[in-house]
Amino acid sequence: MADIRSVFAGIKSPNPFWLASAPPTDKAYNVERAYKAGWGGVVWKTLGEDGPPVVNVNGPRYGAIWGADRRLLGLNNIELITDRDLHLNLREIKQVKKNWPDRALVVSLMVPCEEQAWKAILPLVEETGADGVELNFGCPHGMSERGMGSAVGQVPDYVEMVVRWCKQTTRMPVITKLTPNITDIRQPARAAHRAGSDAVSLINTINSITGVNLDTFAPEPTIDGKGSHGGFCGPAVKPIALHMVSEIARDPETAGLPISGIGGITTWRDAAEFLALGAGNLQVCTAAMTYGFKVVQEMIEGLQNWMDAKGHASLDDVIGRAAPNLREWQHLNLNYVAKARIDQDMCIKCGRCHIACEDTSHQAITAMVDGKRHFEVMEEECVGCNLCVNVCPVDGCIDMVPLAAGTLDKRTGATVSADYANWTTHPNNPMAAAAK
Repeated sequence: MADIRSVFAGIKSPNPFWLASAPPTDKAYNVERAYKAGWGGVVWKTLGEDGPPVVNVNGPRYGAIWGADRRLLGLNNIELITDRDLHLNLREIKQVKKNWPDRALVVSLMVPCEEQAWKAILPLVEETGADGVELNFGCPHGMSERGMGSAVGQVPDYVEMVVRWCKQTTRMPVITKLTPNITDIRQPARAAHRAGSDAVSLINTINSITGVNLDTFAPEPTIDGKGSHGGFCGPAVKPIALHMVSEIARDPETAGLPISGIGGITTWRDAAEFLALGAGNLQVCTAAMTYGFKVVQEMIEGLQNWMDAKGHASLDDVIGRAAPNLREWQHLNLNYVAKARIDQDMCIKCGRCHIACEDTSHQAITAMVDGKRHFEVMEEECVGCNLCVNVCPVDGCIDMVPLAAGTLDKRTGATVSADYANWTTHPNNPMAAAAK
């Protein structure tokens, strides 16, 4: 069976699945139950500086987005960092690490952007025997208004400064957690790398409002008739997370920087996609909050079964394999031509492909033939956009078929070329013409 043992930023765990810093990792009770369920590691819910604990709201803390079948697609979270006493947390961390020496235990931290505040808390965490720290530069609500969280993560100079303080103070591996609420994720990642961060983790939650109650006209979740922006997470953020992970994995300035992938990981397939785009391990939160800690068992088994079927012996065979296949748009092959094809035996005659194509695309699918409901792709109109594939309710009923070199493209009247050509050399590109 495939070996999915993980070594991430020098931290060992029996598998790459860690619980992310969040309510599921707020106390020893949760963390011990997570380890028993099979999680390879946890990132303890964010600790703040010594003193009066943070105060959370005493009411609804989550808003939600659901699919048509009531499946949870995303959560909006207005909870802050831990509201439990710092020293109680530290005592529990020390005991849990003693009880579970083979599991990864990383502690998330957020204190004011002052050198002494960071240098005061790091020795306290180090004394627990924790495997590392994660610097929370991502929280978009509550703490950011106090000059912490994403208020730091959005300023690369601040990221670099705080990481340097931490690297000068602790022996523990330092993981820098990045905010997605920024234009170019590479900039804070580069800053963390320059300062010596041992790894980065992303994405943290996305600034959001998930809905408005149309009876009370208050954003949800609602506290005494009022609402607030919060952090959005769950399956809906996965595409954003995959993109940002890939940006760092492909950036020459952050080459070799370990990446902990976070954002909507719910199944083994999600996990494999993050690994393939360059993540070295995986952090999960919403899936555990939705389905419970045992969801990790499906992830572990599914990942191993897929790796066995594909002949991947270890995680190193998977990590980063897809990154070289990601290109900027201008480097895509413009001589590649594909057409949609409908399997008539599988077609249920619902007509969704026709409606989508007729109303919003290229009018390339018939609706009736000889007075009968019949959906067929007209190659002379099909641009290969694959909208029909994505709206079809029958998996595999419509596929995209590449035209072989030398074949006539009925839409353009041109013969498909075997040569690779992209926008940088296309005659319609004024920059290409200028270069000549």
